[in-house]
Formats: sequence, C-alpha cells, structure tokens
Amino acid sequence: MRIRLVATTAVAAGALTALSAVPAQATEYNSALKIRGVQYDAPGSDSNRCSGGNTAQEYLTIENYSRSTTVNLKGYVVKDAAGNKFTFTASHTLQPGDYVKLRGGNGSDSDTKNVVYRDNCNFMWNNDKDTIYVYKPSGSRADVHSYTKSGSDKDGNGYITYHG
Repeated sequence: MRIRLVATTAVAAGALTALSAVPAQATEYNSALKIRGVQYDAPGSDSNRCSGGNTAQEYLTIENYSRSTTVNLKGYVVKDAAGNKFTFTASHTLQPGDYVKLRGGNGSDSDTKNVVYRDNCNFMWNNDKDTIYVYKPSGSRADVHSYTKSGSDKDGNGYITYHG
C-alpha cells in the first residue's frame, strides 16, 4: 500500500511540474477579448513609408469571444516582445462575436468597417518571430501568443490563426 502511495505522489508531482512548465502563450486567460490572428508579414516587399508603403497590410485581429459581454477597447494595450505598443485611446465597442483589425499605417478608424489604425508607418511585428501581448485596461493580460515563421506559419502566407 505504501509503494502505491509513493508512486502516486511521484506521478502527481511530475504532472504539477509539467503543468508549471507550460509556456505563457498556452495559458488561457480569463478574458472575452483574444487574438484571432495576425498578418505578421505584409504581402510584398516591406516598405514602411507612410505614402505608398504596405504597413497597413500588416494587422492584428482581436475578437470578442464572449457570448453575452460587450467589450469597449478603450484602455486596452497591444505590445510586442521588443516593447513596441499601441494603446486604444478611443472607445471602440465590440459586441459578442465582433472583431477589430488593428492595422499599421494611417487611416480612418471605423467601427462599421472593424478597423483601427495605429497611425504609425513602422511595422510592429517581426517577420521571423515575435510575441504578441494584449493587456486589459487594468494591466492584467487578456491574451498572449508567440510565433515563429518556420514553426507557426505552415503555409508561409504571413498569417497565423490562433483562436479561429
């Protein structure tokens, strides 16, 4: 009887160790707002010029996965591994199932077209690998995902889907 107890305790301890070793991007945060996908590599040759560049072709899609909660994006922060960040300073309301594309470059934000522009013509996401963080206005994490071009983008089109 004692041998089984020791073996069971060892298995349980091993399971706890394995759980604590799970990478941050695999953690499911208690948030209605999650990253649906990222176009981390804009089609064509990268050109971060404000006029004639393709920065707006790089975007992050954020979706409200709640079935009943409306989310106002004001105060949410999106960051990358290098600390580049964007803060939603205006009210943008996402109904359950609704999404927004956070695009680079300049443009007119539109709730009806589901788009917000960063008003920055520099690319935010690296073409080889990066980590995307979404923070709630309270400062707690809403979602986080890492990617590598070789490991995450199987079809090589520069777009990765996370929560579908």
